[in-house]
Amino acid sequence: MRLSLLDKLCCPVDKHELTSQIFAQHENGDIIEALLTCPACKRYYPIVYGIPIMTPDEYRERALEEPILKKWGLALEEAEQQVFFLKV
Repeated sequence: MRLSLLDKLCCPVDKHELTSQIFAQHENGDIIEALLTCPACKRYYPIVYGIPIMTPDEYRERALEEPILKKWGLALEEAEQQVFFLKV
């Protein structure tokens, strides 16, 4: 995902601006892995293989997202405390 796309994305639930934590970038600056977070509704959206995963809550599975968070050094409990985990 191109870095310039970050300015165009917003939270699909409440349309607020997202904050980002970039974990891996390509040599040309494209984002490979990152975490987008909405400070208003406390939802998070991972970027995996350069693709932002912004699916609705009812289609998200914690079991699939848990390995990604662990890879980035965030445990589920820690992620919930830091408002990085999906509000259910």
